[in-house]
Amino acid sequence: MAADLVTYTLRLADTALVLGHRLSQWSSYGPTIEEDIAMSNLALDLIGQARLLYDYAGTVEGKGQDEDALAYLRDEHAYLNLLIAEQPNGDFAVTMVRQFLYAAFMQPYMEALMRSKDATLAAIAAKAEKELAYHVRHAGEWLVRLGDGTAESQARAQAGLDDLAIFVGEFFETDAVEKAMIAAGIAPDPTSIRPRFEALLDHVLGEATLRRPVFSTHHLGGKTGRHTEHLGPMLAEMQVLHRAHPGAVW
Repeated sequence: MAADLVTYTLRLADTALVLGHRLSQWSSYGPTIEEDIAMSNLALDLIGQARLLYDYAGTVEGKGQDEDALAYLRDEHAYLNLLIAEQPNGDFAVTMVRQFLYAAFMQPYMEALMRSKDATLAAIAAKAEKELAYHVRHAGEWLVRLGDGTAESQARAQAGLDDLAIFVGEFFETDAVEKAMIAAGIAPDPTSIRPRFEALLDHVLGEATLRRPVFSTHHLGGKTGRHTEHLGPMLAEMQVLHRAHPGAVW
């Protein structure tokens, strides 16, 4: 059970960290100074969630790995993040679509995780849920502006939706690890989140005059360490400083 709990917690942590790093790559490149600051704050929210989850995973594992070791000293195939998190930023519309899809699933998921029998995960979820509620609102408002804006902004938002839709099925995938956590009352069943996710998606896409894409179930593997070609280079960039100065304390 402890090994499954570590794996489950790392999946949440890795996804938050990878997506947080992707958003941090927008720092100083945002379309306006206000949005530049906003995206940096979204990144900080996710990285803060990852730190809490890594700290707990290291404690449960009991092998002396702290948050830095788990974040910076594991290789690509040891990462267990959702594939959507590692996808390149693309243009601003793609980034907002990616953030909305993730937050629209993860906010109700964290709300459900607040009822976990694991008190630490429930407490982390309570903090994360409040942050993700803002992420949903922020990204959703941008999706409406882009979709119901100019012909070009609508085309870019629709292209982002169509391209990223292939990764949404992974949100609802469960394997033996996750099923064990669900049976133990530690993790919520992600399939129970789907109605809320789809209702929110339909509402926002309707306001944005965007077409709902077809969600594929064929692009899986992130939760078991099988990634797209985009994660390795991103990790090399993210980890280079820590690996160049092993044992450094920040």
